[in-house]
Amino acid sequence: MRTLVTGATGLVGNNVVRLLLARGREVRVLTRDASNMRSLEGLDVEHARGDVRDADSVRQAVKGVGLVIHSAAHVHIGWTGLDLARAVNVEGTRNVAEAARAEGIKMVHVSSIDALGVRPLSDPATEDTPPDNGVLCPYVVTKREAEQVVLEAVGRGLNATIVNPSFMLGPWDWKPSSGRMLLQVAKGRGVFAPLGTNNFCDVRDVAEGILLAAEQGQPGRRYILGGETLSYFQAWRLFAHVTGSWPPLLPAGPLIRIAAGKVGDLLTRMTGRESDVNSAATTMSASQRHVTSARAQAELGYNPRPVREAVETAWAWFKEYGYA
Repeated sequence: MRTLVTGATGLVGNNVVRLLLARGREVRVLTRDASNMRSLEGLDVEHARGDVRDADSVRQAVKGVGLVIHSAAHVHIGWTGLDLARAVNVEGTRNVAEAARAEGIKMVHVSSIDALGVRPLSDPATEDTPPDNGVLCPYVVTKREAEQVVLEAVGRGLNATIVNPSFMLGPWDWKPSSGRMLLQVAKGRGVFAPLGTNNFCDVRDVAEGILLAAEQGQPGRRYILGGETLSYFQAWRLFAHVTGSWPPLLPAGPLIRIAAGKVGDLLTRMTGRESDVNSAATTMSASQRHVTSARAQAELGYNPRPVREAVETAWAWFKEYGYA
């Protein structure tokens, strides 16, 4: 069975492509002309040129496949870029969902735990936690809207399952994406760790979980693909230990967080370009995000490995490919 993967040059998509190929599956990838093809060099994949924002190219790409794994997304934690985020994350998802429904094929939509509600450590979020809180920046808003697009299509006959990965680390992080945090700590820039907590997992486990969801996931059902919940202070100490850099001194207090966010927002207004440090990102980094993967473990057989292994593998990959 041939599988179409969108977002194949990203962290999740690239790991999914490699896992499919390792299992002897035929793979087609939807790539834009502007995509960095380095991540796909040497891989025996069929290329379909197009963009998830272009419904015609999506319809052509899904013809002749038996499964669509939709991992393409615009990811930026900040206050700007709503139009682009909505075009890619919402309308792009709509194009993929409608094309899959028209062809009668299964779809796995790769969402995020950010699409779920935020819960404290004492009460972990599940797939059914209402998305009624959190930092309502364009990324969070559009990932929640994209899930509703998929669920509406399921109501019209689409066979689709949603997976919600947590913060992923691991190999093949070409851009890099979430691995930037690891690289920053490795460079000694992690003096003050964010005050919040997050759930950290190995992207290879997420790729495995996606394929399990394709095989066993129920239509319209969400599955959290997570790992271990750590405070950022704990995570950054682990990053420092693995990379041999200085560990953080202490968590950043509210004054540091608020000041950094305001400075970032001011620079955005002055330059017209939003950096990774802004009030949306700093506020999210102070939140207590705790999730459970119990449903995926019970229904799919999802089995996440220790997060330390993810960090060690990510660091080894970054060193091998010249990022560190």
